[in-house]
Amino acid sequence: MRLRSLIFTALAIFFTVFSVIPAMSTETAAVDGGPAFYTLERIETIVYGAPQGGGLISRLANAEKDVFGRELPGSLTERQTAMLDFLEKGSRTQPSVLFKLAVAEWAVSQRIYPSWPLARRVETLESILDGAVQGGALASRIEKIITRLLPEGTISSSVDVPASTVVKTALSKTLSVSNIKVDDKVVLNLTEEIVINKILVAPKGSRVFAHITKVKRPRSFGRPSEIEMAFDALEVLGPVSIPVTMGESAKKAMETDQATVGAVGASFAGAVLLGPVGLASGILVRGSDKELKEGTLFYVETSGAATVNGYKVPEQISALVSSGDLSVPQGSSPVTK
Repeated sequence: MRLRSLIFTALAIFFTVFSVIPAMSTETAAVDGGPAFYTLERIETIVYGAPQGGGLISRLANAEKDVFGRELPGSLTERQTAMLDFLEKGSRTQPSVLFKLAVAEWAVSQRIYPSWPLARRVETLESILDGAVQGGALASRIEKIITRLLPEGTISSSVDVPASTVVKTALSKTLSVSNIKVDDKVVLNLTEEIVINKILVAPKGSRVFAHITKVKRPRSFGRPSEIEMAFDALEVLGPVSIPVTMGESAKKAMETDQATVGAVGASFAGAVLLGPVGLASGILVRGSDKELKEGTLFYVETSGAATVNGYKVPEQISALVSSGDLSVPQGSSPVTK
C-alpha cells in the first residue's frame, strides 16, 4: 500500500507540473510544431511498437489508460505533451520512464531492448523477477520493478562524452541489395556499454542510427554490388541522441580489428571506408554477394563533444559494469573495452 501511495503521489506531482503548460491555439496543434497525429504516433510507437488504428482522441485515451490506468486531464495538446514528456524527457526531479526502464533492464541483463514496445519490456522484466506477468498500469509496474531492483532510485547525473569517442556496433538485421533503397533507415546496436567516470551513458544494446546513401545491384561484366551507408546518431540514456560518424578514429579502430575485417569480408570482397571528406561519412561495401549480414561489426565515433545525462552506478552494484571506464588503445581514440 505504501508503494502504491508513493507511485500515485509521484504521478500527481508530475502531472501538476505539466498541467500549467499553456495550451496551444488549436486542439490539433503539435507538441513540436507538427501535426498532433505525428505526436500520437510517436507515443504509440513507444508504448505498442507501432501506430494504432482509430480516431486520435480514442487512441490517446487508450494509451493513457494502458500507461497510467486512467485518462489525463486537460486539452488534447496538454495531454500529449504530458505523456510524451513522462515517457521521454522526465521532470526536474525524475528521469523519464524510458531512462528508468533502460536502467532496470541493464541491472537485470546488462543490456537494453529499446526497439521493443514498452509493454513487452515490462513483461519481460516481470517474468524474470516474478516468474509471471503482472497486471495493471505500466507506469505503476515500472515503479514497482525499480523499487525492488534499486531502492535508492535512478537519479540521473550529467556527464561529458568526449569528441571522437569510438564505439563498436553491430547490424540489427541483414541488409540486402534487393530490399533496401536510398534513404532507408538502418539500426545497429552497441556491442558493449559506454561508462564514463562510473556513469552509465549507454548500455549494451543501445541503438545507433544510420541511413543508406547508395545501392547498386551486381551488374554485367562482373561488376560487384555496392552498399553505401552513412551513420547518424547514437541513442544514449534519456533517451537522447549524439551525432556519430565514420571518422578517422573509427576507421583506424576498424582497420586494426581483425574480427571486424573478417566479419565484413565474410559477406563482401572488400570495404572502402569513407572519411569526412568522402561522399559520406560511412562505409561503402563492394562485393559479389548481395547481403550485409546481421551482426556485421562497425566502429563509429562521436562527431563532437556532448553533455548528456547518465546513470551514476552505485558502489554496491559497481560489479555490474562490464566495460569499466573508457580506455585508449594504441593508435585510437577512446573506445569501450
